Amino acid sequence: MAWLVTGGAGYIGSHVVRAFIDEGIDVIIIDDLSSGHADFVPDGVPFVQGSLLDTELLRRTFTEAAGAITGVVHVAGFKYAGVSVQRPLHTYEQNVTATQNLLAAMAEADVSNIVFSSSAAVYGTPSTDLVTEETAKNPESPYGESKLIGEWLLRDQGVAAGLTHTSLRYFNVVGSGDIALRDTSPHNLFPLIFDALVDGRTPRINGTDYATPDGTCVRDYIHVSDLAVSHVAAARRMDAGEPISPVYNLGSGDGVSVGEIMSTVAAVTGIDFTPEIAPRRAGDPDRIVASGELAARDLRWVMRHSLEDMVKSAWDARQAAVVRPL
Repeated sequence: MAWLVTGGAGYIGSHVVRAFIDEGIDVIIIDDLSSGHADFVPDGVPFVQGSLLDTELLRRTFTEAAGAITGVVHVAGFKYAGVSVQRPLHTYEQNVTATQNLLAAMAEADVSNIVFSSSAAVYGTPSTDLVTEETAKNPESPYGESKLIGEWLLRDQGVAAGLTHTSLRYFNVVGSGDIALRDTSPHNLFPLIFDALVDGRTPRINGTDYATPDGTCVRDYIHVSDLAVSHVAAARRMDAGEPISPVYNLGSGDGVSVGEIMSTVAAVTGIDFTPEIAPRRAGDPDRIVASGELAARDLRWVMRHSLEDMVKSAWDARQAAVVRPL
């Protein structure tokens, strides 16, 4: 039996694929390569190139697997919250319509297990410093809204058709578990810092007047490999027929500041720099950190990597890309 990983050629998805392989579980990948990379697909892993908007392709993928697919890890999606404000229709199409198509194809193929890659963006700006699964959901972008709608679709399909599902919410995913895999997003903090350093520019901090110890924003940063392990743990729980919560936060419980990240990057890379200070961005809260207690209980969730580990693994992958570009 195999698990289908949507978006399995992307940064997060490719780590999820490798986590399944490491535990001896077969996988099939579907990815349209809009942000993923064919080079991230391991040798010997079945790869279907195409979009979840292509209903015939989805139907064919399940049919050709001939009943071998036992569940789906749904990582594919348009993940840029800021850009989603300018492209709401595109965001809903990629994240809502695509999820609807996937669920329909699963129902037709009698596949009833799904692990959904959701987002802490569903919370918006919470009123509490420590976010739990019960914290009010107030998404502030089409991206966050689309992820919450995705969770609703799973919930409703669970009621209607007995779908077994869970949604994993997380904040900032960083690091690398394989030197050949890296975050290539043009919007995420680590790639922005590393690209600046590689290009000889000075990384930038947006605001140093927040109500935090060093004046910079505090957020959850979690290592991508730790995240991947919990996706597999959720899949194993479903395969075993064990009870699973509909939602889990994959959070650090304490968080780190942007200032701490900059200092760690300088120490790890050996590149001495003083970040440029730009004005704070509107709507950025001082501190958002999630509790991971529920996931620690059920999904083998633990922060196995220090901030130094996260920075070093990501920097090593970025340096390798300079020598061997995608």
